[in-house]
Amino acid sequence: MTGAVRTALGALGLLLAAYGGWLLLSRGHDLLGVATWLVAGVLLHDAVLAVVTVALGGLAVRLAPVALRAPLVVGFVVLGPLTLLAVPVLGRFGARADNPTLLDRDYTTGWLVLAGLTALAVAVAALVRSRSARR
Repeated sequence: MTGAVRTALGALGLLLAAYGGWLLLSRGHDLLGVATWLVAGVLLHDAVLAVVTVALGGLAVRLAPVALRAPLVVGFVVLGPLTLLAVPVLGRFGARADNPTLLDRDYTTGWLVLAGLTALAVAVAALVRSRSARR
């Protein structure tokens, strides 16, 4: 990537961050609540997601066949954050009896489809790696 492209992407990122900060401050959001969610996100990542991902990756390296190791680790890295993101809707947090349009879908089925597609991609990648290793 050239220096000009990096500079342009960095400037775009700074502009978008500034716009997000302006929206946060100008619309009267509960800043304590936002800060709580930000801290909780970092703690969940560092204390739960990263630890589980590293542990599963370590198990994959020790127990899985060579062709399956890298795809498994990628599958863990993809499915871990997506599962954490899905926890609020899977637990139906925020559902209200007076507003049935909130959380009106079958989110469990959607997550299962996503997990199945991730598992399928891991299997296909492992198959491709094992066939290319034989050649």
